[in-house]
Amino acid sequence: MKINFSRTLIPLAVLAIVAFAADVSVDYNHHADFSRFHTYSWMGVQAAALWQDRITQAVDSQLASKGWTKVPSGGDATVSAIGRTTEQDTMETFYNGFPGWGWRGWGGGTGIATTNVIPERIGNLTVDIFNSADKQLIWRGMASEAISANKPEKNEKKMDEAVDKMFKNFPPPSKG
Repeated sequence: MKINFSRTLIPLAVLAIVAFAADVSVDYNHHADFSRFHTYSWMGVQAAALWQDRITQAVDSQLASKGWTKVPSGGDATVSAIGRTTEQDTMETFYNGFPGWGWRGWGGGTGIATTNVIPERIGNLTVDIFNSADKQLIWRGMASEAISANKPEKNEKKMDEAVDKMFKNFPPPSKG
C-alpha cells in the first residue's frame, strides 16, 4: 500500500496551525459613523505588568495603520483593554495496547490507558473602543486563547497575531 504523505501531512499541519490560533470575534455599533473618528486616547489597560505595554503597543500599531492618531487626552474615541488569564485543564490519554482485541478479532489483548491532567493558563484579551463624546461603546474585539502561560516564548507573537486578526476589518464600514 502506497501512502501519499503530502495529502496526509499537509492537512494535518494546517489543522495544527488552526488549533493553536486564537479565537477572535468582533462586534460593533452598526449605527456608529466610524469615518468621524480620527484620534483616540487610552482609558487604560488592565493586565499583568509585562502585558500592559505589549497590549498597548499592539493596539497602537493597528490603530496607526488605520489612520488613527493617538493623543494624550480628549481623542474622538477612547480605548480600553483587559487581558486576563484563567486556568483550563487539558487531558491527555495514552493507550498501551488495545483491550479485548487481538490481531484476528476478539481475545488476546490487554491494554492500559493512562490519563494525565495538565493545567494550562489561557489568556483572553478584550479591546473596547468608546465614542468619547457620549461614552457609548462602539466597537469590541475579543480574543480567547491569545496567550498561554505555559509557553511564554511564543506569547508575544500569539498576542500580536490575535490583535492583527481583531483589527483586520477595522474600521467597520459606515452606513451612509
